[in-house]
Amino acid sequence: MKSIDTSPDIISRKKISPGIEFELLKVDTQTGARRGRLITPHGIVDTPAFMPVGTQATVKTLTPEEVREIGAQMLLCNTYHLYLRPGPEVIATAGGLHRFMHWNHPILTDSGGFQVFSLGDLRKVKEEGIEFQSHLDGSRHFFTPERTIEIQHLLGSDIIMPLDECTPYPCEYEYARQAMERTIRWGNRCKVTHGEAKSALFGIIQGSVYQDLRIACTEKLMEIDFGGYAIGGLSVGEARPITFEVLKYTVPLLPKEHPRYLMGWGMPEDIIDAVMLGLDLFDCVLPTRNARTGTLFTSHGRLIIKNSRYQKDFRPLDSECNCYTCQNYTRAYLRHLFLAGEILALRLCTLHNLYFVLKLMANIQRAIKEGSLVAFRKNFLENYRSGEDF
Repeated sequence: MKSIDTSPDIISRKKISPGIEFELLKVDTQTGARRGRLITPHGIVDTPAFMPVGTQATVKTLTPEEVREIGAQMLLCNTYHLYLRPGPEVIATAGGLHRFMHWNHPILTDSGGFQVFSLGDLRKVKEEGIEFQSHLDGSRHFFTPERTIEIQHLLGSDIIMPLDECTPYPCEYEYARQAMERTIRWGNRCKVTHGEAKSALFGIIQGSVYQDLRIACTEKLMEIDFGGYAIGGLSVGEARPITFEVLKYTVPLLPKEHPRYLMGWGMPEDIIDAVMLGLDLFDCVLPTRNARTGTLFTSHGRLIIKNSRYQKDFRPLDSECNCYTCQNYTRAYLRHLFLAGEILALRLCTLHNLYFVLKLMANIQRAIKEGSLVAFRKNFLENYRSGEDF
């Protein structure tokens, strides 16, 4: 899927790091949705964009070439996992993460903070950083804000994230306040360590579901002046209306000339609504994880391929989809592969789900350009919610 516009008009162009620029091309007057371009040393990313997750320097079951062919322009890789295995020094010796994994396109790496958060009893948060035990062998490690930046510099990613303290849901106000304030202090330390590196450093907004904390965090991070701004600490168990309430009062505070990233957000219907609030970047493991368990996205809703109803169903997964899987294989065959425990099932279904989300992003970009996003959303959701498996 190629860029939908090779010579666009530009509303603003912001140098968000010595090596990266963000161009804002259009803002939809009806919704606030934005179309833009991230220009990096490893290529251009058209926004709004979805980043497939390559946790351990790979999108599970697919080659980098396959991921690129279905339209991905940028991947997310995980600092925590790559730190533990194979180690940042190994990757640096290989020439950096792009060369190590054979992906010569933009990469965003998270700080590892969320993974350390999810370790529960295996980690301890201190002012200096986070002490944790490896989930692999129980060895003890210590992540300081400075160390997370140093690791990401060794990886050589294009966009990097600071260490933050992600809170669970529900979360008491005082705990959320302390975590938010620590996130600001850590963000400042990360900015100092990052210095004038070519990669762009984004700030992460925390504050749980408390409006005053989210506002205060946003304002303080903007004073530090990051290359972009990410909204973290959501999709951790709260109901969807609560998530969107937080987004509705947080996003308008963000500077228009900087990219805006909603972390951990990847369901098709949710992406559209988040785009309409003015968000630019998304990532989530759900499209690939769901695919590996047999839950597939189609134009008419979710489809559980393991269900017995598909035993003799010789139609493609989605008659409106042009992905390799839908062009060549039937529901009956895919169900057979799952029941037989064949690896090909995971590959074909992952390929389809990622293609579906990436094609959705291209269609959203086009709708913003044409001023038809509201109509596109209505039509997409009417179809997506019509299927018997939704």
